[in-house]
Amino acid sequence: MLEVAVIEEPAAAEASLDPMRSRLLAALTEPGSAAMLAARLGLPRQKVNYHLKELERHGLVELAEERRKGNVTERVYRATAASYVISPNVLAAVSPDPARSPDQLSARWLLALGSRLVQEVGSLLTGASRARRRVATFGIDAQVRFASAADRAAFAEELAQSVAALVSRYHDESAPGGRSHRVVVGLHQIPSAQPGAEAGATGAGAEPAGTGPETDAAGSAAEGAGTAPNQENPR
Repeated sequence: MLEVAVIEEPAAAEASLDPMRSRLLAALTEPGSAAMLAARLGLPRQKVNYHLKELERHGLVELAEERRKGNVTERVYRATAASYVISPNVLAAVSPDPARSPDQLSARWLLALGSRLVQEVGSLLTGASRARRRVATFGIDAQVRFASAADRAAFAEELAQSVAALVSRYHDESAPGGRSHRVVVGLHQIPSAQPGAEAGATGAGAEPAGTGPETDAAGSAAEGAGTAPNQENPR
C-alpha cells in the first residue's frame, strides 16, 4: 500500500468523491470483504459490493486475497493507498496558471503555485511508483507569528532575497547531466479555528483593513527562476 496516491483521472476522482465510496476507502486501510464492510458500516452487502467493483475499476482498491468458504469464494480488498490527493490535472482546462498573473502579494497566485506543486509532485509520484523508485524532494514546514504587518513584509522581503541569492549561487545552466528543479517558498496566515478567535481578527485568514500594500494579501511566495541545488538520491 502506498502512503499517498495521486488521482489524475477525472473518472477516478469522481469515484473517490462519492460519499459512500470515500467511506469504503477509509475503511479499507485494513483489508476487508464486502460482507465485513457491510457489517462494519451498516450498509447492504450488495451495495457495498457494487461500489467496491467501481473503486477497483479505477485502481483505488485492489484484491488482497481470496478466501474459500465452503462453496463461496470471499474476495478481500484493500485500498491502494493510505490517503489520496486529487491532482489539478483532473481540471486541467481550468486549473490556475501561476504564469498568468504573477504577484507575490496575491493569495490567488499563492493558490496557483500550490496547485502547480500538487500537479507536478503528483506526476513525479505516479511515475516513480510505476518505476518503483523514490522521488527526491525537500520541504520546510515552519510557523512564525508576526507582531505587525510591517514585520511580515520585512520577513517576506528578506526571504525572497535569501532564496534569490541561493538560486544564483547554485544555478548552473550549462552543467552536463544537470537536472532542473523548481523552488517554491510559501508564506500564508494560518486560519483561526473560529473567525475572531484571535484579538483583532477579522475572520479566518482575513487581514484587517488599511494595512497598506498587504490589504489583499493572504500570503506571499518567492520563486527561484532558475534551479535549486541538486539534492537528489543517487541515480
